[in-house]
Amino acid sequence: MLLHRWILILSLLLLTGCSKLTKENYQQLKAGMSYEDVTAIIGKATRCEDSLGTNRCVWGDENGTHVKINFISDSALLFSQKGLQ
Repeated sequence: MLLHRWILILSLLLLTGCSKLTKENYQQLKAGMSYEDVTAIIGKATRCEDSLGTNRCVWGDENGTHVKINFISDSALLFSQKGLQ
């Protein structure tokens, strides 16, 4: 049982350490990038909503650490972030 706990803890630490959602990666994002370019830097979005030709995507927990990007015609336009380290 103890071994199972250690394996779980180690797995969670490894997953946390592999996050692409960092301040350094956020600073690489530029206006005009495509969704594909953005995901190559910070990974796949947690959630995207399409409305009237605008695609609003969120990476991370919208109530905690996150990045929000609005895309128009697959070009990144507006950026915001909270809690990145």
